[in-house]
Parts: sequence; structure tokens; C-alpha cells
Amino acid sequence: MSEPLEKPRKLRADSQRNREQLLAAAKAAFAASGAETPLEDIARRAGVGIGTLYRHFPSRDALLAAVYRREVEQLAASAASLLAERPAGAALEAWLHLLVDYMATKRVIAPALQASAGEGALAYASGGAAVSEAMNRLLEAAVAAGAVRPDIGPQDLFRAMVGFSYGYEQPDWEASARRLISVLMAGLRG
Repeated sequence: MSEPLEKPRKLRADSQRNREQLLAAAKAAFAASGAETPLEDIARRAGVGIGTLYRHFPSRDALLAAVYRREVEQLAASAASLLAERPAGAALEAWLHLLVDYMATKRVIAPALQASAGEGALAYASGGAAVSEAMNRLLEAAVAAGAVRPDIGPQDLFRAMVGFSYGYEQPDWEASARRLISVLMAGLRG
């Protein structure tokens, strides 16, 4: 008979706070300086010691994967909250802006995740489904509300998103992508 699986222990409040500070600091540091930012800099930015960083994230790959997973989780969860707060068309548009934020983080982290043989590669490979589900949910709601043409499907919107990511290594990419969201939304309303 096999042993029951242990549930992960819930973090103490201070430990959870440290973890969140580390993830926020890592995201900001990676965006500013790249995925090779010294881990000591990230710990300092988070206001914790390097030992605390390593207790939460035993390697750079683990930290990169955690930042990426957090971004995916936040983007996916935002669909429900945006639909609860706004009309469906406005929720979709706001989510597309959050998607640009996600892409900006992803462009820095993705190459390191893809190069990882372990945890990073798994995190990267699993993120797409949650993002697609959130986008589909928002699109379906916008179509049902009449805010988006009924002939627009998930693949149409996905193709547009791929276009938004074109040139994302360029310094003016983010501003351009945000302008394109307005153009896209006008076209989706038909």
C-alpha cells in the first residue's frame, strides 16, 4: 500500500510576504536588467537576505519559473474579475492590455525558461492553456453581449495576438501594441 501524498505546508504570513516580495522584485529586476540579473540584487530589491531567496527558490530556474507561473495565474484569473467589474467588451479590451504586460515579462523570461531542462521548461510549456482559456472566456462573453462581431472566433483573436507580439524585442513595441489594441477593438465591433 502506498503512502498518502503530503500536502504542501501553508506558508506563514511573513514567509508568504517574503515570497511575494521576491517575485515582484524578480519581475522588476528581470524586466530592467534581463534574466541573468544577479540573485543578490533581487534579494536586496525585495528587502530580504540571499538565504531567504534560496529558501523559497533554490535556483535561478526555480525563480524564473515561479515568476512566469505567477504572471500566467494573474493573467488567467483577471478574466473573471474583469468580467465581474465591466461590460464584456471593456473587459476584453482591459485584458488585452494586461496581455501586453504579460508579453513584456515573457519576452525577458521565456528564453531562459526554454533553455532550462527542468522546472522552467515545464512552466513555459504549461502556461499557454490557461491564457487561451481566459481569452476564450472573454471573447465568448463579448460576442454574447454584442460587443464583438459574432463571426469572430478564438483563432481570429489568437492570430491578432501573435501579430501584437511581432517585434517585441524593439524598444517601442509596447506602445505600438497598445495602439493596436484600440484598432483591433474598433474592428471587432464591426
